[in-house]
Amino acid sequence: MTSLPALAAASAWNRRGTLSLVALSIALATLLLLSFERVRLDVRDNFTSAVSGTDLVVGARTGPIQLMLYAVFRLGGATNSIRMDSLRAIEQHRAVAWVVPLSLGDSHRGFPVLGTTPAYFERFRYGEQQPLTLAQGTPFTGDLDGLYGAVLGAEVAQRLNYTIGSRIVLAHGSGTLPGSEHADKPFTVVGILAPTGTPVDRTVHISLQALEAIHLDWSAGVPMKGIAIPAEQARKFDLEPKQVTAALVGLKGRAAVFNVQRFVNEYEGEPLMAVLPGVALDELWTVVGVGEKLLLALSGLVALVSLAGLVATVLAGLNERRRELAVLRAVGAGPRHVLLLLALEGLLVTLAGVVLGVIASAALIGGAGPWVQTNYGVALTLAAPSPTQWALLAGVLAAGVLASSGAGRARLSTLAGRRAGAAKLRKEWR
Repeated sequence: MTSLPALAAASAWNRRGTLSLVALSIALATLLLLSFERVRLDVRDNFTSAVSGTDLVVGARTGPIQLMLYAVFRLGGATNSIRMDSLRAIEQHRAVAWVVPLSLGDSHRGFPVLGTTPAYFERFRYGEQQPLTLAQGTPFTGDLDGLYGAVLGAEVAQRLNYTIGSRIVLAHGSGTLPGSEHADKPFTVVGILAPTGTPVDRTVHISLQALEAIHLDWSAGVPMKGIAIPAEQARKFDLEPKQVTAALVGLKGRAAVFNVQRFVNEYEGEPLMAVLPGVALDELWTVVGVGEKLLLALSGLVALVSLAGLVATVLAGLNERRRELAVLRAVGAGPRHVLLLLALEGLLVTLAGVVLGVIASAALIGGAGPWVQTNYGVALTLAAPSPTQWALLAGVLAAGVLASSGAGRARLSTLAGRRAGAAKLRKEWR
């Protein structure tokens, strides 16, 4: 009994050519299973960590999902704006530490433009409280001297091949209508943010004053006829914004979050709404998380196909080992010993395939992670297997053992049936 592991290893090594292909197929199945599951988890993590370190998101009274879509993901539009006076009143609340206004509505070649303050680059957090960092350049200053400075997200700079000093022209709204560009007031790229895997990568950031400047000679979404204010003359006007789209709010202590939320929701100056980002993002994921369900279904399908292929491969291999099994029975090995030997062989081969698959998955995630983040904005992380991944690995191992022992049991039953048939024929001939 104690020599069975060594015998199983020797038997597997003797058939290493065939079993290498079996282990390779198991490794490929493991690679697909782990990679699908890792992508599924990271897609959800990137979605739910699009903003962190912000206690409340404030906007005009609407639905929480709609507020998060345009304030965080730059999708859709606000039903109404909020006055700066209202934000100042919120900022004066004793529990509020900071307020960062956000103004949306313009675009640049399909990418959204965000008007904000320099505090945005200090206060905004994503993922696990990670701050924004500049890969090149500096943030815009927010004063009249640097009025037409723009800070680009990583994806904007990469796709449009912009560098520090590049000149860009913004457009009103989506920029699809003729004459919607603010061509008379071009901007200069002063900074490029490092990749974050969030909507920040797809955003062009300018100051609130700059956003006011490019709309001085616009009214109701169209240029004023006969009025054109040059870029330099725009500095002489009052460029302090009167209203914005939304705001990020940070508190001095998390314990006051519901108190401040109630204060905003009951604000008498205008109808406002404050939502907790984490709660709203979870609610939003239930609506848009179809991709996660699809990846989960694909993971299950890959598991079924790979395990079915494993069973078929093991069964085919055992059919070629009829003589070996017959010899083992002839030298006195009991059915239990033969089944245990086959189970150990299946475990060794399956374990080798699983280990190779885990290594290949880690190499794939580590190697493709930067490329995926640059091109698709999803940060893939190397991490310990999740409970679901452990369950998948255990399922693959169990399938390998069961396939080997089950096939062995079937083969032993066939051999026993043949011996019984032969004995019956000899008895009849006598």
